[in-house]
Amino acid sequence: MKKLFHAPAKINLCLHVRGRLKSGYHELAMAMQRVDLCDDVVVELRPTGGVSVCCAGLELAAGEENLAARAARLILRRAGLDVGVTISIVKRIPVAAGLGGGSSDAAAVLIALNEMLAIGYSEMQLREMGAELGSDVPFFIFARPAWATGTGVQLEALPPLPLVSFVLVNPGIAVSTADVYQSLRLTKGGELANLPRFSAGTLESLCDSLHNDLEQVVLPRFPVVAEAKQRLAELGAAGTLMSGSGATVFGVFADYPDACRVAEVLAKNTDWFVSPVRPL
Repeated sequence: MKKLFHAPAKINLCLHVRGRLKSGYHELAMAMQRVDLCDDVVVELRPTGGVSVCCAGLELAAGEENLAARAARLILRRAGLDVGVTISIVKRIPVAAGLGGGSSDAAAVLIALNEMLAIGYSEMQLREMGAELGSDVPFFIFARPAWATGTGVQLEALPPLPLVSFVLVNPGIAVSTADVYQSLRLTKGGELANLPRFSAGTLESLCDSLHNDLEQVVLPRFPVVAEAKQRLAELGAAGTLMSGSGATVFGVFADYPDACRVAEVLAKNTDWFVSPVRPL
């Protein structure tokens, strides 16, 4: 049995870092939105043979270091099943770019095997397994715009968001998430109620709510990321923000044709990764 699943990217519409936990992880408060830039994840079941992952054109870490493979092994172990699984991934989401591609692939594998093997785990059970793999994985299983707190795994649905479009821009540099968080000066804390309220019923209120604490570390260190934001603003974006720990930034546009026009201009005049996307 073989089946195709789509693994979408995400953007952070806001990201507040509220402090460091005793575990070493950071306490976050984020608004997260999936977009229609997707990896293709093909899952094939075999009678035997263990778990294998392949991705054309990309060297993936082997075995336990691969998140998609770890996801397959985890759900098979929990369900007490001994079957072979081959996972083939077509990558369209830039790697290590603040868009959650690896976490989305892992979530797709959990959802795929739960469905294809008729295991019957609930969404909450899948989210709990996802949290063992990475903090973004539960969000992709949640599969709707979310307000995420704690380490990012406590999720609640956001009110309806405006029907805007985005242009994703990645200047092709590597940014270490661990280094960014380690370098962040933590000045905030206190109750969630003290945070600026995330309000996004209109294009204007969405843009007013855009915020990412990690920009204070990344933009001075990597001027090209700040340049990408500036280029988007100059081309008419109503708002711009870095997603996650970067290096991808996005611009907000009122409609998809505008986003496509700007993406075409940037793609023609730079060697950056550029993609117009719609929210999911």
